[in-house]
Amino acid sequence: MTIDREQVAKVAHLARLELSPEEQEKFTAQLGEILDYFEQLNELNTAEVPPMTRAIEMSNITRPDQWEPYAQRDSILSSAPEQEGDYFKVPKIMAEE
Repeated sequence: MTIDREQVAKVAHLARLELSPEEQEKFTAQLGEILDYFEQLNELNTAEVPPMTRAIEMSNITRPDQWEPYAQRDSILSSAPEQEGDYFKVPKIMAEE
């Protein structure tokens, strides 16, 4: 698949980008190389390859959540601009209808 300067200019316009003629030329070449690489990938037989989200196997190692009191809780609360009892007081962000 090939891409020309007119297509690059159209995409730049849709993305609200102003490209100089030199940038259009540069991006036309770069996008062409990317599309050529995708064409190479399309030639691979992937019928027996299971879908995956990562190229390497990974798993998250997490610990169970445990509630623990924070030793400097009072100093953190006292540094807040406003507090109400044991909580930070913050501006309301949702309007009531």
